[in-house]
Amino acid sequence: MLILLPPSEGKAAPRRGKPLDLDRLTNPALNPARAQVLDALTALCGGDHDPSTPVQNAILVERAADVLGVGHTQLDLVRQNAGLRTAPTARADRVYTGVLYEALDVAGLTATARRRAATRLGVVSSLFGLVRPGDPIPAYRLSGDVTLPGLGPVAAHWRAHLGPAVHDALGGGLLVDLRSGTYAAFWRPPPDLASRVATVRVLHERDGRRTVVSHFNKATKGRIVRAVLEDGANPRTPAAFADQLRDLGWKVEEDEPTRRGTQLDVVVDEV
Repeated sequence: MLILLPPSEGKAAPRRGKPLDLDRLTNPALNPARAQVLDALTALCGGDHDPSTPVQNAILVERAADVLGVGHTQLDLVRQNAGLRTAPTARADRVYTGVLYEALDVAGLTATARRRAATRLGVVSSLFGLVRPGDPIPAYRLSGDVTLPGLGPVAAHWRAHLGPAVHDALGGGLLVDLRSGTYAAFWRPPPDLASRVATVRVLHERDGRRTVVSHFNKATKGRIVRAVLEDGANPRTPAAFADQLRDLGWKVEEDEPTRRGTQLDVVVDEV
């Protein structure tokens, strides 16, 4: 089983740790593509700026903030990106934060479930393509809908490179796709994988009306992943995965299979 997660927008910056070394990451075949994104991002954010021209540098930082969609009160995130090559790193499951990762709480899993997390979880990253929970990464700011000067749209870049890495990580198992729409655009399962692909949508039901609410969606997905890792079952089909979720206490409805897989709707009435 491979469970694909989106990254968190906010990240916990490691205070200490070895500097970034792409060779220490899993999926080394992605390193040339990772280096291209890293070069474009650090150049945009100040890595190539002349320290003797502070006024010009300030203008460049503001422009970088606009490209990245960062508010002008958060220019420290631009400067953080500029120093990525020497920034301290920590495990990816400690760097990614937010509602989904708080609900998942990898550190609080049992030892057996943490071992499962190491082999079953993958985070689709704008900077690194695909990372595993134990990969040492720095905190960075790069959303999946950004277009980087000299590189182009980040999503298009990864569409050209990510497929083989996902296929390798998936092997013959089930793909559980929990990515948001932005990161789903980085790689889409081909039709020959459809029978082994389950996408999950969380619907909040209140007074007979169902809606997709971001907070409920993220928190529930984190809890689902946590429960699945603790449970330990290894379903091979979307239908078997839906049954596993029902056994774990969720209300699950299955859509008809499509050439992209089977969508499972998890219906909740509280967070």
